[in-house]
Amino acid sequence: MIQFSPVKIIFMGSPEFAVSILRSLISNLKIVAVYTQPDRPSGRGLASAASPVKRQALALGLEVLQPQSLKSAEEIAHIQELRPDAIVVAAYGLLIPRAVLDIPPLGCLNVHPSLLPRHRGASPVATAILSGDITTGVSIMLLDEGWDTGPILTQVSLPILAADTTGSLTARLAELGAQLLGNTLPRWQAGEIKPQTQDQTRATYSHSLRKEEGELDWTLSAPDLERRVRAFQPWPGCYTRWRGKILKVLQAEVLAGKGEPGKVIDNGEVVGVGTWSGILGLRVVQLEGKRALDIRDFVRGQPGFKGTILPDIG
Repeated sequence: MIQFSPVKIIFMGSPEFAVSILRSLISNLKIVAVYTQPDRPSGRGLASAASPVKRQALALGLEVLQPQSLKSAEEIAHIQELRPDAIVVAAYGLLIPRAVLDIPPLGCLNVHPSLLPRHRGASPVATAILSGDITTGVSIMLLDEGWDTGPILTQVSLPILAADTTGSLTARLAELGAQLLGNTLPRWQAGEIKPQTQDQTRATYSHSLRKEEGELDWTLSAPDLERRVRAFQPWPGCYTRWRGKILKVLQAEVLAGKGEPGKVIDNGEVVGVGTWSGILGLRVVQLEGKRALDIRDFVRGQPGFKGTILPDIG
């Protein structure tokens, strides 16, 4: 890694993706504060839960701040008092106003898990899988007031593997982003990088995923559904219904052939569900209230599953 003089950094991030980025900054930089989203209700009991970044920052002995917004005069004044040389952002989740963007002399650097301008927005990793992209990557960009529209400092690509889920791909992109940031910051500080304006005509956008998007629509093709199973893992997850209960599809594959959309096919070798184009082979499923099972174990315990038309609302 390129060595550079320590500078003062404010780090802003919230989910697991940002944890690797935060850890990568510790050895070379002085982190004066970590901003992350406020604790949110989580789990069945809706207990207040800290973000992954908060947990990591506290473990590292860093100051953690969790404002509801950065727009107030008090929050802006506090950031000014911290006198950061740069602000590093990785999936923070809150709007950063112009008054804050203008504070650090090196600007606000955002680590974004896509090859901008493709897949701007809230769910770039899942959207890359959904779109059938074979390559994605990480962009280090300067934040402006737009939605991932600022000039790009550096980029690096990464192949999307056939078995990648959003979880596995995000983890690989986080490590790649940490490495790229470590090489970008000293070059940016030394004036060796010329920001490149994004080509707005090539921009695409990814929206925030919704829980209901996980329900499998058997009128889609098997390749589309298989990508959804991977893209929506770990959240919101893909599911159908069997005898009125949620049946999660955790792992699936595309099989040759076709069948009546939604009809369960079991030829003794594989279990799948028909679509207008291909068969979605089921590999691992989980019935509501039960543990995850290999599809063969599930079928042995669920007489009548073969031939069912899904969703079966019971």
